[in-house]
Amino acid sequence: MQIIDRSKVVFKDYSPNQILLLPPSLEEMIDPNHPVRIVNQVIDSLDLDLLIKKYKGGGCSSYHPRLLLKLLVYGYLTNQYSSRKIEQSAKLNIHFMWLSAMSYPDHNTINRFRSDRLKGVLKEVFSQVVLLLVDSGVITLKEAYLDGTKIEANANRYTFVWGRSIIKSKERIKKQLDELWSYAESLAREELENNEPIDFEKIDQESVIKTIESIDKALKNKNIDKKVKQKLNYARKNWPESLKKYEQQEKTLGKRNSYSKTDPDATFMRMKEDHMLNGQLKPGYNWQISTENQYILGYTIHQTTNDTTTLVSHMESLKECLGKMPDTLVADAGYGSEENYEYLENNNVEAFVKYQYFHKEQSKKWRTDPCRIENLPYDKKSDSYTCPMGQQMDFIREKIKITDNGFRQTKRLYQANNCEGCPMRGACNKARGNRVIEINKRLDHYKSIIRERLTSERGRKYRSQRPVDVEAVFGIIKGNKNYRKFLLRGLEKVEIEVGLLALSHNLSKLAARN
Repeated sequence: MQIIDRSKVVFKDYSPNQILLLPPSLEEMIDPNHPVRIVNQVIDSLDLDLLIKKYKGGGCSSYHPRLLLKLLVYGYLTNQYSSRKIEQSAKLNIHFMWLSAMSYPDHNTINRFRSDRLKGVLKEVFSQVVLLLVDSGVITLKEAYLDGTKIEANANRYTFVWGRSIIKSKERIKKQLDELWSYAESLAREELENNEPIDFEKIDQESVIKTIESIDKALKNKNIDKKVKQKLNYARKNWPESLKKYEQQEKTLGKRNSYSKTDPDATFMRMKEDHMLNGQLKPGYNWQISTENQYILGYTIHQTTNDTTTLVSHMESLKECLGKMPDTLVADAGYGSEENYEYLENNNVEAFVKYQYFHKEQSKKWRTDPCRIENLPYDKKSDSYTCPMGQQMDFIREKIKITDNGFRQTKRLYQANNCEGCPMRGACNKARGNRVIEINKRLDHYKSIIRERLTSERGRKYRSQRPVDVEAVFGIIKGNKNYRKFLLRGLEKVEIEVGLLALSHNLSKLAARN
């Protein structure tokens, strides 16, 4: 009987210096269902004429834009966002080598293509991919879930310009200039009588120079206080340049209240990622997306922190790119406003958009609180409300408010006749004087429609699906893909980055589905 020696170890054949008769094929080394094949197949089917027109021709031959687009999209799909890392992968990774057909563009070429060539073109490329998904039956464009997130900009957190600071600085200059003018009048009234009256409400570089010259001329050969002379010298030297700087800063600010000096397009926002746990503001952008079945239908980048003002421009972008708006829009309370409800109604989009306090008003405490405006009885005949103590609240005037988007809101104000000595004053009216309530009848009309939709069976389904659909996409991008800060600077370049993220996300989902 033969005894087998089980202690002997057997290794698989390993001959690294073995010469191959035929070179290995990259095609055979890549799995048939690998995501890189989806990237290659989809981008090959796209019409890139707009992108090709970006090339002027002449000079040295260029890498084909289809090749560079494939490298960038697959780079973002595999969490490689740096042009240097993509350059390295093109030489080391068989998937990148297969995509590029063994071409090796350097990081400068990749970055210039991303920053310059894709500008104004990528959104049209993305739209083609979305329409391909529609044609394949993956999505229908019948319903969309809208949400936004704030992502930090590639900018210094501690170099900023604040709108309020500019206003305060200009007010200080106005006040000190007024003091200098008053001092000059007290010493040389006759010399200043022939000058045009100075308006200190609106000051600019030219008016300040003119005013200081008038003061200098009037105080010439006069016995001036030493401190006033120092202030006048400082004003002559610094104020005109300061006002010129403030004017440029206000132009950069636009309607915003802040911007970063290292990326003037970035606005300071409060982020969820707060490493110092003190509510620190950071320069960033507000990224809005609409999704269906976790596929991104459209994206927009905004410089405002408020989601409410982004809905109209986002929906217009969807219409421009896809040729239509979704039949149904689902969003959280951050988008609930009279302006947005009216816009969606005018565009025949069924809105399942929550409004502020929607969940709170479902509670028993809210419904039984007699002091809440929503629970006050209204008499249509006399156009008046009745307070909890039975006192009539009459209409006094209308109040007009213009939103940041230029939308006109009309509110009706009603006031109680006499709140003095009322036993419910502490709970009902904490302000001085008689209680005044503001009623937006148009918004209340929309709220009643939205409330009925959201509490229906279909509405409850949409409400439960919204966080699963759109919020999950942000979770994938910021969590799984670890994308929490932009690499490029400027609004246009940041829009390119989110476009590549959205495009790679959709292709990743499609690959997983296949």
